[in-house]
Amino acid sequence: MQLDLNLLTVLDALLEEGSVMGAAQRLHLSSPAVSRTLGRLRTVTGDDILVRTGHSMAPTPYALSVREEVHRLVRQAHEVLSPVRELDLARLERTFTIQCHDAVAASLVPVLVDRIQQRARGVQLRVLAENSVDTDDLRHGRVDLELGGARPALPEFRSEPLGEDRLVVAMRADHPCAAGLDLASYAAQPHVVISRRGRLTASIDEVLAAEGLERRVVAAVATVSTALQIAARSDALVTCTAVLGRPLIEVFALATLPLPVQSPAATINCNWHQRYDSDPAHAWLRKQVRESIEEITAR
Repeated sequence: MQLDLNLLTVLDALLEEGSVMGAAQRLHLSSPAVSRTLGRLRTVTGDDILVRTGHSMAPTPYALSVREEVHRLVRQAHEVLSPVRELDLARLERTFTIQCHDAVAASLVPVLVDRIQQRARGVQLRVLAENSVDTDDLRHGRVDLELGGARPALPEFRSEPLGEDRLVVAMRADHPCAAGLDLASYAAQPHVVISRRGRLTASIDEVLAAEGLERRVVAAVATVSTALQIAARSDALVTCTAVLGRPLIEVFALATLPLPVQSPAATINCNWHQRYDSDPAHAWLRKQVRESIEEITAR
């Protein structure tokens, strides 16, 4: 038998008010409408629900026995359909998973963890490295946020630019080009390319080709840290982002020079699945990531 769950709302009002008129006023319905629903309730339950006793109505034993349960069910239905949007950070217990490359992890995550622990001690972070191939982790909820330069193309994903980071050329402090770098000397040096897919070329190669130049790429590596470690012990140059790459550049005691050609800054994007658009905790996490990036870039 298919039940009309709206009957529970009317039943709850009838049992709380003890009259058709009172239930009608409470529900902003007409008395005849509530009276008709009471008739349906009597048919469904096989019980009179309310019976007249002089000038008032009294609940039947059955009605008394189900009153608390009916009220609880109606309250729970209301909570389900009207979720609380206010976030209680003191009581928030949740684990968020963020996926990003190592330069973002090295620069952003320490700041982000500190911010979160100061505000919501019940929140934990799982930080995963980028995959060499695209996955469905964001779609299936295995990853809450992806941070990096890419933006998803499908409409089910959301993307917010968090800022921009200019490109620099990193090299060991005593590199022959440490005093200055032009396009020709840049092309003449060995290079390490950072590519999670193992690509041996980047957009700068098109610029060099337009000037009749070609650089020699000695390796393509998946992480910034590996590329900078190679630069620290060789003449290889590494083109990377200035702000997000700064902690690793400092760890390996490298020098940086501006890229010797006009190039657009790298965009830092925050990507997530649309299922989290209205999730207050997820929105709060995105705000913490955004403000952490702002803190880092302001230094």
